[in-house]
Amino acid sequence: VTMYYNSFKSVVAFRTLKVPLPTKNNMTGAENYNLYDSIDDEVLQAYNEFTLATMVYYGLKEAQCSEQSSRMTAMDSASKNAGEMIDKLTLTFNRTRQAVITRELIEIISGAAAL
Repeated sequence: VTMYYNSFKSVVAFRTLKVPLPTKNNMTGAENYNLYDSIDDEVLQAYNEFTLATMVYYGLKEAQCSEQSSRMTAMDSASKNAGEMIDKLTLTFNRTRQAVITRELIEIISGAAAL
């Protein structure tokens, strides 16, 4: 049995990991298994369940942390883009307003010169 999850690396990066989940066969086949005198099947089953739950919880938390950092990065980019858009629109508005004022001044001066 294998579990895949996104592991948090940094605020802007994460990596997808493939981790084998422990099974009773994996544990009894391990080379360090025989170091202990006797391991009861009940204890081994409880340890297996605990390890499985811990690994799944760890994978969920890592994935959640990666997701939150991705959301934070996306919102930061959106805020910067909105700021740039506001600056461009303000510049366009000011140029248009200045053109209207200049045109009105030209009309006033032209009208005064005609008198």
